[in-house]
Parts: sequence; structure tokens; C-alpha cells
Amino acid sequence: MSLNLINNLIDNAKKYQTNKEIDLIYKSIEFAKNVHKEQFRNSGDPYYFHPIEVAKILTEIKLDNSSIACGLLHDTVEDGVAELGEIEEKFGPNVAKLVDGVTKLGKLELGRDTTVRQAENFRKLLLAISEDIRVLLVKLADRLHNMRTLHYISNSGKRLRIARETLEIYAPLAERIG
Repeated sequence: MSLNLINNLIDNAKKYQTNKEIDLIYKSIEFAKNVHKEQFRNSGDPYYFHPIEVAKILTEIKLDNSSIACGLLHDTVEDGVAELGEIEEKFGPNVAKLVDGVTKLGKLELGRDTTVRQAENFRKLLLAISEDIRVLLVKLADRLHNMRTLHYISNSGKRLRIARETLEIYAPLAERIG
């Protein structure tokens, strides 16, 4: 399964990226696999399958290799053991800036009792703090994959909270940015 996921990602990237750009993607895959090696998703799959799926979504919309690398690395700082300085050292300042932006967006949470007004304010905040649209695109790809695997979460309250956040925040945000 793992090799198939990676091959699908690389095949998509090869349609519009150079070999040098794809080298960054391979390097990012290996780093994510190493950082997440002890983690598993609710589905039982190794955790690193998630960032590979996120990166695959990003190749489907033909984002650049820095965005794809960010998709692969987006949880290494937030959920893993990597430091932002390590990301910058290994992958460059552009990738590190994107990872930092996605990490900051991940730390923003909507309160339990949401209203349409709160949701609108949150969307405005997301747009305001994101200096680079690619940060939002990576976050949306992350949320898309999480929604595709939502059925693996056994806690119905948590599933409902995630679905509500997606409906109230991320879907209108995605529509707004086209």
C-alpha cells in the first residue's frame, strides 16, 4: 500500500515537475516517514499515509514542489518531533515558512458553540494571517483528506465537531478562494 501511495504521488508530480523538483518530494516523503514512524491513524494505517494523501491532492491541483513538500511535512512539527529550524535547514526557508503557516492555522480552533458570525470572523482571520495562499491550499487539502477518513473516528461527538467546522469554516473558505 505504501509504495502504491508514493508511486501515485510521484506519477502525478512527474506530469508537471522536473526531476530536481521531484527530488525534494522524495526527500520530504522520507523525512515524514521517519518522523511519523511510531504514529498511526484511527484507521490503523501508518500516520505518514495521511501527508502522502495530502500531497497527492496538491499534485492534482498542480501546486509547486514547495507546497507539495509542505503537504508532506505539515504535521512533522505540530504532531511529530521535528523543529521548524530543522525543516528550514533540510528543505529551505520557503518550505519552512509554508509549514510554519499551516502549523499556526492548525492551532486556531473554533469554540464548541459556534455561530455563523463566529465562523465568518474565523474565516477572515484565516485569510488575514495567511501571507501565502499556498498555506490555505495545504490546509484545505489536509482537511479534505481528514474528511475522507472521518468515518474511522469512533467518537461521534468529535466526528460531528470536525464535520461542523468543515461545513462552517473550510467549505466557505474554499469557495471564497475559488
